[in-house]
Formats: sequence, structure tokens, C-alpha cells
Amino acid sequence: MVGKLLYFILVIVGIYIIVCVAFYYFQEKLIFFPETLEKNHQFDFGQKFEERNFETADGKLLNGLLFKADSTKGLIFYLHGNAGSINGWGYVAEAYTELDYDVFILDYRGYGKSEGKITSQKQLFDDNQMVYDNLKKEYNEQDIIILGYSIGTGMASYLASENTPKRLILQAPYYSLTDLAGQLFPFLPTFILRYKFANNEYLENCTVTIFHGNQDEVIPYESSLRLKEEFKSKIHLIILDGVGHNGMTESKEYKRELKSILSE
Repeated sequence: MVGKLLYFILVIVGIYIIVCVAFYYFQEKLIFFPETLEKNHQFDFGQKFEERNFETADGKLLNGLLFKADSTKGLIFYLHGNAGSINGWGYVAEAYTELDYDVFILDYRGYGKSEGKITSQKQLFDDNQMVYDNLKKEYNEQDIIILGYSIGTGMASYLASENTPKRLILQAPYYSLTDLAGQLFPFLPTFILRYKFANNEYLENCTVTIFHGNQDEVIPYESSLRLKEEFKSKIHLIILDGVGHNGMTESKEYKRELKSILSE
């Protein structure tokens, strides 16, 4: 009996170790869900835009779209969520160009027409910084707003912490990806997560506005409450009543609050 029990325990431990190892090596598959586009894909949006390519340090081309307002006050550097590509995300630009801001949306490695694949947090941070540096050649940094949505909030927060943009806007942020992973996969040790995206460590020196829907079914809005509590006066937190994880940009309350913020 003891031998069978020991065997059973060893089998369970073995399976658990295999699951942990698989998660460690294949976690990109659980975090990022890119839509890939052919290089000759023609984007079609009902407003003016320019397609841009940027070469990374290791020779990969990152693709993005710059949407142009009729009369611009500055630039929104938009870091999108974990699924799709600019082909689907481009629709959000109109909410900002209508308020006289140009909008640049970047596709991460492996998304849309961007080459390569995501392999580390540092790689993403370095890519975003390289693109940001290029955009600063066209826009005064004091006229740049960094905006991140969902998975993009950790990247946006880090980028803002390493630079001096006018403002940081976060849509549906997590406290940290480590914290969120602990909620979603409580049976896995969080130290094996290679993508920390620690919003809670990046907001100290930023002017931050957070939007979060109180019906968010993916990232609980309590994560934004925790960030607000931790950083207090540094964060302007706006809870959107009845808004879920998707479709925030179409919310009338979001647009009303956004107009007020971008008018400052």
C-alpha cells in the first residue's frame, strides 16, 4: 500500500513538473495571440494614415501605422492588446484623431507585418524604445502621450518610466502580469513567468490616467484600485460603469473623459 501511494505521489509530482516546464518554455503561446498579415496586405481605414517600418538591432522590421489628425496637438503612441494586429486595432485611432492627436499603433514582433517572434520581455521593451526614439525625431516628447491597453499597459508603463512623455494612459491594466498569472493559474509557481510587466513598479515618475471598466471579465478592475491605492495622487483613476474588457474606446463615458484629458 505504501509503495502504491509513493508511486502515485511521484506520478503527480512528475506531471506537475512537466506542466511547469512546458509553461516556462511555451508561455508566449499563452500570452500572445498574433494575427499575421501578408507583406502585400493593403490596410483600409476611413482616415489618413502612413505605413511605417522600423529596423530592430537584430535586423527585423517592425510595422506600424501613423494616423494623422487634420491639425495635430501631438502624438498618441498606442501599444495594443495581446491578440490580433493593426488591421483590427486601427479602428481605435479615430477616437484620438478627432481630438487633434496623431496616433501611432505598433505591431509587436510576429503581429501583422512585423517580422520575427517574441522571445523575452527585454526584447519587447527594447523594440518599443527604438520606435519611440524614432518618433521623437518628428514630435516633441512633451507632446507625446503613451497609451497602453491590456497586455500593452506593462510595456507602456515601462516605456514611460524610461522617458519623459507628457502623460501615460492605461486602459484595463493589471497590477502586474505576475499577479494576474497567479490569479489565472494559481497552481503554477509565478517565478517561472518570464514576462513580469510590473505596472506596480513603473509608475513612480509618471503622470498617469487609468481607465478600467467595472464589468471587466479578463482583468478585474480591482487591479486598478490597487495601483491607485499604492500611488495615490500620482494616478487619476476613472472607473467606467458597465464597461467590460473589450470595446472601451467606444464608450461614451470614455470619450467624454478622454476629451477632457486631452484638452489639458
